Amino acid sequence: MSVADLYIHSANYLATVGGHSEKPAYGQEMAKVGLIEDGALAIYKGKIVAVGTTAEVEHSGWIGSSTQQIDAQGKLVTPGFVDPHTHALYAGSREHELSLKIQGVPYLEILKQGGGILSTVRQTIQARDEDIKGQTWKRLKGMLSFGTTTAEVKSGYGLSLQEELRALKLIKELNDEQQIDLIPTFLGAHAVPPGYTEESYTEWVIEEMLPSVAKEKLAEYCDVFCEPGVFSVKSSEKILQAAKDYGFKLKIHADELESAGGAELAGRLSAVSAEHLLKCSDEGISAMAENGVIGVLLPATSFNLAKNSYARARDMMSKGMALALATDCNPGSSPTESMPLVLTLACLYLHMSPEEALVAATINAAHAVGRADRVGSLEVGKQADILILDVPNLDYLPYHFGINPVETVIKSGKVVN
Repeated sequence: MSVADLYIHSANYLATVGGHSEKPAYGQEMAKVGLIEDGALAIYKGKIVAVGTTAEVEHSGWIGSSTQQIDAQGKLVTPGFVDPHTHALYAGSREHELSLKIQGVPYLEILKQGGGILSTVRQTIQARDEDIKGQTWKRLKGMLSFGTTTAEVKSGYGLSLQEELRALKLIKELNDEQQIDLIPTFLGAHAVPPGYTEESYTEWVIEEMLPSVAKEKLAEYCDVFCEPGVFSVKSSEKILQAAKDYGFKLKIHADELESAGGAELAGRLSAVSAEHLLKCSDEGISAMAENGVIGVLLPATSFNLAKNSYARARDMMSKGMALALATDCNPGSSPTESMPLVLTLACLYLHMSPEEALVAATINAAHAVGRADRVGSLEVGKQADILILDVPNLDYLPYHFGINPVETVIKSGKVVN
């Protein structure tokens, strides 16, 4: 019999987050994380081959003299974080907008003045491929250090066919060149560029962008920023329906700034996920719950916008929704790479328990990017994406904020950080 390549043992607690690989954890199921005291697991050829107590794994037959061992005594072991909503590929930054936010200038007003997304579009278009990749690589390195092992990355800072294709190709290159698994999403409908109306740009996205992205197989998902002043429900539905016809899976930025029907649209189209959802209506929550739409919540964005407005996570869970958490890593509204910070904010402001937050940041997040069959939980047969956290228990993880609790990151069975 072969022996394991790596054996992690004696953890204070090991959270398997098991039992949800076929479908997300909904409602009350989100409170179950499968904690094992004195936990252990064995890894062979990048996959988990044994999980249980230290005694159980020790006697599983997988541990041999050549097996590398890591003592996790006093630590918490969890699946690697899955970040299902990021805009991590871009050039430049927007720190000058902080003073405008402090003065109370609304985001859409900044956008109308040529700031916001359009500012990053200009900086990204002007940057060389090497510069965009270099800046993004640095962000991805930060994400990995904070425990993210899988992440979705959206285009959307090009807003032309050539630049959107370039962004998606760079995401593909970065996926091959660093450790985090990247899932590409086409977000050509991120803002309306100068020279277009919403209607004319919507038609351009449908007639020119979508067929080209589909032909080159550069993205798995299509997303739209559905918000009054950006893309209406009508425009968003046209784009997403066309994307569905081309074989894309659907995501939607919905009801972040106003309750405008984005959540209802997500339900109507049976989108994989709807994201933000700060202002979604009761009808929107019901529509998403009834159609299995995962709510991807972004509390770091709410925190950074300083509007004291957060998504109604408890109402969503009470209606039977599955929730995921993400950083929304972007240069304007959420310039952070830290999933541990997101878990803290989820507990404090979304009123989620530490257990619910962990489920939302691992297996449910994996469902939101179509990877739950391979990552998001610590179960036999899964890819060995594992975190050893320098915290004594799960409650301590969101409790002690502002630091990095990640001691060791294991990606596909290899220690990478």
